[in-house]
Amino acid sequence: MCGIHGIVSKTLSEQDIFQRLVQMGNVQRHRGPDDQKSQVYRYHDVLLGFGFVRLSILDLQTGMQPIRCPADSSSIICNGQVYNYLELKPLVSSEFFVSRGDIEVALHLYRKKGTDFLNLLNGMYAGAIFDPEKNRMLLFRDRFGIKPLYYTEQKGTFFFASEIKPLISASKMVPALNKKGLGTFFSYRYLAGNYTMFEGIKRLPPGSYLDYDLKSGTYRVVRYWEYKLNNIDVGISIQQAEEELFSLFSDAVNIRMRSDVEVGCFLSGGIDSSAVAERVVLKQPDTKLFSISFLEQGYDELSLIRHFLKSNEKHYKHVRHFTQICGKETLNMLPDLIRTLEEPISLGTIFPTSQVCELAGENVKVVLTGEGADEIFGGYRKFFLEMAAVRYPFLSSCEQKKLHDEYPELSLYLKIRHTDPVKRYIQSELLFTPGELTSLLGIEVETDHTLPYNALPFLCGTEHPVNAAIAIESRLRLPDYVILRLDKISMGHSLEARTPFLDYRLAEFAATLPVDFKINMDSGEEKFICRSTFFNKGILDKATSSRKKQPFTIPLANWLSDQEHLPDFLKDIISGDIIKQQGILNPKMVKNIAKNVSSTGIGPSTLVSEADRLLSICVFTLWYKEFFSG
Repeated sequence: MCGIHGIVSKTLSEQDIFQRLVQMGNVQRHRGPDDQKSQVYRYHDVLLGFGFVRLSILDLQTGMQPIRCPADSSSIICNGQVYNYLELKPLVSSEFFVSRGDIEVALHLYRKKGTDFLNLLNGMYAGAIFDPEKNRMLLFRDRFGIKPLYYTEQKGTFFFASEIKPLISASKMVPALNKKGLGTFFSYRYLAGNYTMFEGIKRLPPGSYLDYDLKSGTYRVVRYWEYKLNNIDVGISIQQAEEELFSLFSDAVNIRMRSDVEVGCFLSGGIDSSAVAERVVLKQPDTKLFSISFLEQGYDELSLIRHFLKSNEKHYKHVRHFTQICGKETLNMLPDLIRTLEEPISLGTIFPTSQVCELAGENVKVVLTGEGADEIFGGYRKFFLEMAAVRYPFLSSCEQKKLHDEYPELSLYLKIRHTDPVKRYIQSELLFTPGELTSLLGIEVETDHTLPYNALPFLCGTEHPVNAAIAIESRLRLPDYVILRLDKISMGHSLEARTPFLDYRLAEFAATLPVDFKINMDSGEEKFICRSTFFNKGILDKATSSRKKQPFTIPLANWLSDQEHLPDFLKDIISGDIIKQQGILNPKMVKNIAKNVSSTGIGPSTLVSEADRLLSICVFTLWYKEFFSG
C-alpha cells in the first residue's frame, strides 16, 4: 500500500540524508501518491533516516508514517498491511497509541516480544524498525515475500528501499551488471534468492529479517519462518479437510477486505480468482470485478467468466464487471514494463497483468487476487508429472501406458529425473540448456545451475516428492517471479493487490494435507481439495469447480512470429545491431532463435517455445539498455 526507504550513515550530514530521502520518495512516488514524509534520527555518531510514500487505504486520518513511540523513541515504517491487527491489538492494549491502524500495533508487539513479533503477524509487509535501546535497526519481510525490500551498502552508508531505482538514485552508485546472474536468468527467466542483476544490490529473502547493529555497522540476515511440508496428517478425512479449508479461506478473504477505501477483485476463468470473487461479493455485493480477454480463442476465458457470473445471477446482480482486451499491440508496453519491474523478468503475463492493473487502478485502490493457490495446493502440471513419476513403478503396464498418453513428456522425465529434489525441480524449469547458454553468453555456465543457498527451502529429506517440489516452488518461483511481477506492476499503477491464498494459516494447513488431497490422479484433478470444498460449500458451481486448469499465458508465439509488424525496438533486437553494441549476447544465435519462432503446435500449455526464448533475450536487452546504456 506504500513505499519505504531509508539511510544509515556516519558520514553524511543530516541535511544531505533528508534531501536524499525526499529524492528516494520522489523516485517511487507511484507506490504512494497520496502523501510523503521523511524523518532523520540521531543515534550517537550515527544518523538514520526513514522515508515513506503513502497510498492511503487504512486509517486515513492518523496512519501516516514513520510512527514513533514516545516511551522509548522507537520508530517504524512499513509497506503493506498487517491484516490481523484487530485481533493482535488486545496484546498491547496498555500501550499509548497515536494512530488507529495496523502498523503501530506491529511496533508495540516488537517492543514487547522482540523479533518474535513476526510470528504473530498475518499479512503482506516489508518494514523497518529503529530501536535505540537495543542499538538496532531491523528490516523485516513477510513469510512469502509478497512485499519486496532491497538494500545496498555504498562507501560505508547503508541504503534500503521498496524498489531498486531509489537505491541507485540516493547512493549515487554507478550501476554494474551482476554477470554471475546471467546464467540463472536465462535458465529460469528470473533471479532467485537475495541477489539481483545489479552488482551490490540485494533483496531481503522472504520470511527473513536483517538485524543491523548501529554501533558496529555490521548486520546479519536471519530466516524466521520456513514453509515445512514434512508433517502430514494421515488421519484427516476429506470432509474434515473441507471444513477447515472453508473456514480458513473465508477468513483469509474477510480480513483482506479490511480497508477504509473500496475493494475490488480480479476475475479470470479459473477456480482460484472465482472463489475469491465469490467470497468478496458475498460481503460486498456491489464489488467491481476486473478481467482480461484475448482475441485468440485458445487463450480467452471471457466465456468462462460470463458463465460463472450467470451461475447465480441473484448473487452477482449488483457487481460491475470491467474487461480489457489484451492484443499484440501490448508488446509496445515492454520498455515501460521493464522500467516498472526494475529486474529482468521474462514472463508473458506481464502484459495482461499491466492492463488489468491499469484498468483496476482507474476505479479502485485495492484488489484481491487468486495468486498463490497453484503453488500451495499443487496446481501446476509439473506437480502432476512428479506425482505420475512417483506412482509409475507401482502401476500395471496398462496403467503406465495411460499415463504416457496423458503426459507425453513423462518418458523423457523418467529418464532424466534426478534423485535430488532441488536438481529435479531445476530440470523442469530450464529455458536454455547449459550448452545453449555457452553459445548465447560466450561463457561456461555450471551444468547443475546451482541456486543460492538462501533461495532454497530447508528440506529434511522425508517430504513426499510432490511436497518437496511445492516447498521449492514456494521459496523460489513464487516470491521472485510470480509475486514480484504482481507487486511491481500493481504498485506501478498505484494499486494494492492482496492474495488470500497466501495467508500463512491456509498455507500451513495445506502443508499437512495428504498429497492425494492436492493431486488426485484418479480424477485427473489438481487442487482437488479446493475444487471439492468450493463446490460442496456452494462457493462455485459444478462447471466452474470441475473446470480443467488453463495456464495463465498469452499467445506470445502468435505475436512474435509475425515479425514484420513488431515494434521497432524489437526489430532492432532481432536484427542484432543493439546486441552487438552491448556485447553480451551472441547476435547470430539471437537471429536463429527469432527465425525459428512459430505458432505451429504452440498453445496455452506449452512450457517452453522459441518465442519464450526470444522474449527472454528481448527483456534482458531492453533492461540492460534502460539501466546501463539508456
